[in-house]
Amino acid sequence: MASNMLGFIVILAIVSPALVSAKDFIVGDDKGWTTNFDYQTWTQGKDFRVGDRLVFQYPVGAHNVFKVNGTGFESCIKPALTEALTSGNDAIVLATPGRKWYICGIGQHCAAAGQKLFITVNSEWMAPSPSPSENSSNGIIPKFFPTAMMVVLIVSIFGLSF
Repeated sequence: MASNMLGFIVILAIVSPALVSAKDFIVGDDKGWTTNFDYQTWTQGKDFRVGDRLVFQYPVGAHNVFKVNGTGFESCIKPALTEALTSGNDAIVLATPGRKWYICGIGQHCAAAGQKLFITVNSEWMAPSPSPSENSSNGIIPKFFPTAMMVVLIVSIFGLSF
């Protein structure tokens, strides 16, 4: 019984970091969600994953956040005002992989001042595509490897008798 408990504790210590690996991304970092900021450059080098959160920080009343589709993003078409996030500290969980678009619907903030964000969310089970500059012979370890190990370890926990 004691050895089973020790095994459980060791497995839990290995698995725990993987379970809390989701990240919070403060949109715009210290500038926050604002006008005249290059959000395309801000996204470079960031790996958005399912489970991560985007946090839009701004003075209440100065901005808002709308989730839109690609057409709404390109043309700065805002949805119904009832869909606006307006708290000044809006957290959006990235629940599904794929393309995500966000705009500010205040005045001309999107169209004239570039207050819009486009990201691609990767699934936790997929490795990101290598960039064209990466050498294809570099032997890439898939990102799903730690997650797959975690699943194997969790399954082994259920095989233990306490």
